[in-house]
Amino acid sequence: MTSTTPDGSTKRNVGLLAACQAMLFTNNSTLIAINGLAGLSLAPHKALATLPITCWVIGGAIATMPASLHMNRVGRQRGLTSGTFWGIVGALICSGAIWAHNFWALCLGTLVWGVYNAYGQYYRFAAADTASADFKSTAISLVLAGGLVGGILGPGTSRLTVDLFPQRFLGAYLVLIGFAVATMVLLRFIRIPPPPRADQAGSGRPLAQIAAQPKFIVAGLCGAIGYGVMNFLMTSTPIAMQACGHAYGEAALVISSHVIGMFAPSFLTGPLIKRVGVLPVLLAGALLNLVTIGIALSGLSVTHFWWSLVILGVGWNFLYIGGTTLLTETYRPEERAKAQGANDQAIFVMMAISSFSSGVTVTAAGWERVNLFALPLVGAVLVAIAWFALHERSRKAAIAA
Repeated sequence: MTSTTPDGSTKRNVGLLAACQAMLFTNNSTLIAINGLAGLSLAPHKALATLPITCWVIGGAIATMPASLHMNRVGRQRGLTSGTFWGIVGALICSGAIWAHNFWALCLGTLVWGVYNAYGQYYRFAAADTASADFKSTAISLVLAGGLVGGILGPGTSRLTVDLFPQRFLGAYLVLIGFAVATMVLLRFIRIPPPPRADQAGSGRPLAQIAAQPKFIVAGLCGAIGYGVMNFLMTSTPIAMQACGHAYGEAALVISSHVIGMFAPSFLTGPLIKRVGVLPVLLAGALLNLVTIGIALSGLSVTHFWWSLVILGVGWNFLYIGGTTLLTETYRPEERAKAQGANDQAIFVMMAISSFSSGVTVTAAGWERVNLFALPLVGAVLVAIAWFALHERSRKAAIAA
């Protein structure tokens, strides 16, 4: 019987990767809090306010497959470390854009930053790669739990630095560099062996065949739509709150609480998946998204925004960790890079669509319409989960017969 207790090397890697996740989401939650507002202050048209966020996501979408293949060649440590350089360059460009009051340079900076974010999304897979089958969901959860620190540090730091210089937001963008450098240092201490040469050389099954598996389809849909709905609602929140007359500090508090909601459940999600299975956790995540929309449609107070975004974060957590866990069951070792890359590319594409359409929708039609547009996407996830549950029941019945 396989032991469920991780060895010392696995514990070390999970701890360090969780710390890297904390640094990544300190920066990401800062960008979430300021990018839309910075874009709104510089954009030639209000509808373009969330374009810097969209460029951030597009940068990730472009880089996610090359990043996965790059790490398959050089190993996790070297690959993830190289990703932090993109973060430093992106933050420098964003800072220069704010100083020069140049909207298009800000979009370029966030595009470059997106490459760092693409590499950072593989922290969870890096932990899963070396974990035993029984510990895999817990390892993924614990690494993502590092984002809890980011939910506290990021918006808190942005509140202190957003007006540090005469050019508003400049200080907040400069601070991103320090956290990227800290990540680079942490990555020096992880110990994940490079993939065996057979895994690097072997191509395995075609990607189309891997992606045609019902398990892969549901994992991808839950991850991509779960992230898309979360991003669609989250991106427009600071703009909607500003339109409602709420102060920046209140919006930063809501975003901070949202990020905590995204990652605080991670300490329990992995063990919960082991206890009840992945499908009930995915279903709970989708239902929490419905609760989120219901609260958002019921009022415009800070309390309504706060509860809506916190529950949205918990729903995302269940869908993202559940989808990631399910995905790890769909590929062989030599297929890992392309399967993980395809999954995360789908996530980034959905995020790009949702972030840009979020800005257009909230500025043109308001916060209520943003939430109504999210409903069909949540419905699609519920249908996919129900379909897969029926498929699994039929498959098990056929085996038993």
